[in-house]
Amino acid sequence: MLVTAIEANPLRSLDGVRVELAPGVVSVVGANGVGKTNLVEALYFALTGRSFRTSDRRDLIPFGASFARAEATIRDDDGLERRLLASVSRSEGRRHLLDGTPTDATTIARHRPPVAVFAPDRLSLIKGPPGERRAHLDGFVGARWPARGELRKRFGQALAQRNALLVRIATSGGDPTQLEAWDATLAEAAAALVAARTEAIAELSVPFATAAADLGLEGDAALRYAPRAAGTAEDIQVGLRERRPQDLQLGRSSWGPHLDELKVEAAGRSLRRYGSQGQQRAALLALLFAEREVLLAARRVTPLLLLDDVMSELDPDRRTRLVGRLGDGGQALITAADEESLPREALTTVLRMPLPQRKALAA
Repeated sequence: MLVTAIEANPLRSLDGVRVELAPGVVSVVGANGVGKTNLVEALYFALTGRSFRTSDRRDLIPFGASFARAEATIRDDDGLERRLLASVSRSEGRRHLLDGTPTDATTIARHRPPVAVFAPDRLSLIKGPPGERRAHLDGFVGARWPARGELRKRFGQALAQRNALLVRIATSGGDPTQLEAWDATLAEAAAALVAARTEAIAELSVPFATAAADLGLEGDAALRYAPRAAGTAEDIQVGLRERRPQDLQLGRSSWGPHLDELKVEAAGRSLRRYGSQGQQRAALLALLFAEREVLLAARRVTPLLLLDDVMSELDPDRRTRLVGRLGDGGQALITAADEESLPREALTTVLRMPLPQRKALAA
């Protein structure tokens, strides 16, 4: 599954831009401030309906404009092309369309490649709060096992229902035994989610350690999943029942996979707390490459890698190793300020910026 074209019309500094994309590695080269990251963001926005740089999609709207829009053309293994369009408007909100039709996120995900992004702003995945790592891990679970793609959503719905009932009982003096049904539902959803996360980390651990060492992260690098609730659904239901008085006092569920942690470590130390920025960059790259390797081995759809400003803190040898890891299929966009910072293997297809506006280009 390949992205064959991206259009931005308009988005941030881009307006009327269409770029045709080749398979393999496409290097986007240009001085700082010419829109390289904006192009990568436009592609991410078209595919996912979100931005990796901001939680407010309206930030994508150019100054003086009323909307932002990006469109991607995707070709599947049978040669069928589909179009994904994402837009955000100050007056009408956001839209995400598949072939011109509004579609739910799960359906859209089946018609696009998984997308993995490295960008300086994304270091929050390593050094930020646990919720970001949980969401990222659950996204990988959905890509690795599509049938499990709804586990996070199913658990979230059960959690919201139980929390609402906790508040209702606490404020109105209802019967706490009303929670039994939602305890059972939540426990079942929690057990399935924890099992999927555990299996995902088991598959990612070895390729993560290998990629981390290859990219210069010193010390034995490790991914470690630390679930708050583990065991069977019955075990988790017992735990929920034991914590019921505390949960009624708090008005929320104080135990479960919504509080789990994915720990990223090197030499036995948390990179979130003790890692330098260089170590955190290497860990983020290693995680993305580990996910890519696992999906390739499982013959799932190869992730599209968007690597923004990835070369700036790598020495020439590690730059070559990084690009060498992209030679086993799939597609990647790499941004760089100049061609001298890129290994020769990354210069087969080069897109030079700034792009002329209102004109189609090929890469």
